[in-house]
Amino acid sequence: MIDKLIERNPEILGGTPVFAGTRVPVRILMEHLEAGDRLDEFLNDFPTVTRDQAVTLLERATAIVVSDSFEAAA
Repeated sequence: MIDKLIERNPEILGGTPVFAGTRVPVRILMEHLEAGDRLDEFLNDFPTVTRDQAVTLLERATAIVVSDSFEAAA
């Protein structure tokens, strides 16, 4: 498992959340998927992001969306 998946640093893209060790904003993955792109297309476009990073992010996002705490907040 990746210890630190997302970085927020004011020195990197003004604090935009990026994949750790890259300058790739997390939102770019979501935008690619929303547009119907496959994960492989995203990874080809942004080779500094590893497959493990992208899959782990998607797994964590899914866990949040299906968790009881998310439903209570909605």
